[in-house]
Amino acid sequence: MKHESITSLPVSPEVERRNRMLKYTLAMGIRVLCVLSMLFLKGWWLLLPAIGAVVLPYFAVVIANVPSKAKSSNLLRPGAIERAWKRKND
Repeated sequence: MKHESITSLPVSPEVERRNRMLKYTLAMGIRVLCVLSMLFLKGWWLLLPAIGAVVLPYFAVVIANVPSKAKSSNLLRPGAIERAWKRKND
């Protein structure tokens, strides 16, 4: 049976949901800036924010749905260290 320590637990669902919403909101904010900049640009420069406004929603969803990896370190519990030390020295 694997014992979970507090350092190896994944991020809570609330924190993960908040991080995903922040990523998605930031990407959609950039999309709004692309749409607004299309009102002021002319010629070939208009194509760049237009492509950004069309393609960015796909990447925003993909980036927002990438699961975050738990920032865990491989720490041993004090009891496990002691047992390992005893086995090594026996």
